[in-house]
Amino acid sequence: MLMPTTAVLRHRRVRWVLEQVAIVVLGVFFYFQVRGLTAATPSVAVEHAHDVIAFEERLGLDIEGVVQASVTDSDALSTIANWIYIWGHWPVIVATMVWLVSRHRDVFLRLRNAMLVSGGIGLIMFVSYPLAPPRLVDPELIDTITERSYAYRVLQPPNFVNQYAAMPSLHAGWDLLVGISIATAAGSMLWRVIGCVLPVLMAFAVVATANHYVVDVIAGLMLAMVGYAAAVAFESRRARRAGPAP
Repeated sequence: MLMPTTAVLRHRRVRWVLEQVAIVVLGVFFYFQVRGLTAATPSVAVEHAHDVIAFEERLGLDIEGVVQASVTDSDALSTIANWIYIWGHWPVIVATMVWLVSRHRDVFLRLRNAMLVSGGIGLIMFVSYPLAPPRLVDPELIDTITERSYAYRVLQPPNFVNQYAAMPSLHAGWDLLVGISIATAAGSMLWRVIGCVLPVLMAFAVVATANHYVVDVIAGLMLAMVGYAAAVAFESRRARRAGPAP
């Protein structure tokens, strides 16, 4: 049997990469379109927010004010929290996917599938349980992103934003998936540490900027792991269908 030539292999590789880019772009576009078009009645979202606050109070998780107070007294810390929230999400996701699609295909596919599954479930949750973020409910909390940063409005235009889609926090959940992917594929200890630290920093930032409740973060992390488990299951099923290597 003739072996594929270098040119054929290169063509197949380019076609595969373009197919993956198309899938990811369509997935992101669909996600933002649905998320932006599912705006809920504000009164319902605020009512749900009070339910979440009461739930957190019963569990002793109502620490949003304490977390934000740790950064708002310092312009530098507030800026760092904003930058983590803004630049530590989509820019990091895109950069990680570009790296993985060119160097670590298996890890890329696992991340892609995990994000697609968790994002799809997340959209259902956004629609079925609209939730106003802390910045729109608690007058003592500051919307640090709006008041002290403009970059987020450029990275994520207002017509793509549903401000009542706080539950779950996919900022925290997807950064966990990205962190796992970096730590899995990284060849150095430094990058493995970065992969471990990234989701911790984002979990802190989403609360410090008053964009999410602690419960939102927990739900986002759990949903991410559901997506990851599904991605691993897809991967195992694909390997079984392919059969043993010749």
